[in-house]
Amino acid sequence: MNNKEKLLEVKNLRVEFGNGNKKFVAVNDVSFDIYKGETFGLVGESGSGKTTIGRAIIRINPAASGEIIYNGQKISGKIDKELDGQVTRKIQMIFQDPMASLNERAKVDYIVSEGLYNLKSYSSEEDRKNKVEQALLDVGLLPEFASRFPHEFSGGQRQRIGVARVLVMEPELIIADEPISALDVSIRAQVINLLAELQKQKGLTYLFIAHDLSVVRFISDRIAVIYKGNIVELAESEKLFAHPLHPYTRSLLSAIPTPNPRVEKDKVIEIYEPDKSHFDYDLNPPKWVEIEPGHFILANDRELDSYKKSIQS
Repeated sequence: MNNKEKLLEVKNLRVEFGNGNKKFVAVNDVSFDIYKGETFGLVGESGSGKTTIGRAIIRINPAASGEIIYNGQKISGKIDKELDGQVTRKIQMIFQDPMASLNERAKVDYIVSEGLYNLKSYSSEEDRKNKVEQALLDVGLLPEFASRFPHEFSGGQRQRIGVARVLVMEPELIIADEPISALDVSIRAQVINLLAELQKQKGLTYLFIAHDLSVVRFISDRIAVIYKGNIVELAESEKLFAHPLHPYTRSLLSAIPTPNPRVEKDKVIEIYEPDKSHFDYDLNPPKWVEIEPGHFILANDRELDSYKKSIQS
């Protein structure tokens, strides 16, 4: 990855909600890079802060501290109107619930065109209609669907409309926030394959947010595991699955179902218990360390020694 171009850099990001005694730290000192053309997976339980990170990147959630840099330009905090327009156009988000994220009173034509209207990214009415038609074709929907309402479609088709709304803006980076979790199992593979195909055709970069490691494995080049607002481990997908180090990562992997009922019956699921897993965090706080090339982990000195021995063995 060292010779690849960085598209997005997240440096020591902290996101807070509330004030005073009610202040809640949702994301704490998170750092990672996303390279052009890759799929970066962000995995964790519900409430771990992964969606908050995605919303901070598209400037919905303000960053309390740290920096978000896109194409070499800082996009967190106050930025000028021109840069804000570029960010809005070039970074798009696919939302989790395909029904809740679509305006049920609007026709598909307007839903897909909404970004075009807001940024005036079309030269004429004919140009706008052509862009909508092409976006629908790109996601496998017929152009005549533009005259229908969201409730007339299945869950998988509604998510394709959400993808078309993103594609029509010609983005560089797409944040896919649990894009398949609300869909039937039979439809999930279709949406995953669609995203992979679009990435090849259009040179897209993805931040793929999910709670299911088994899904992320097959679409991601690298995976970061997040726990209660902290990224605890980051590595290439196959390396993370072959040699997970952090106990939380191991607990997530152990919970993945196996298709063999006999193996599943005898399987032991690891439970992550932070109080027992951590070594003297009060006296020896953890730090973000590259324990081997491309493999990062949040650990203190004592934990690092045990992880290094695990790698050597």
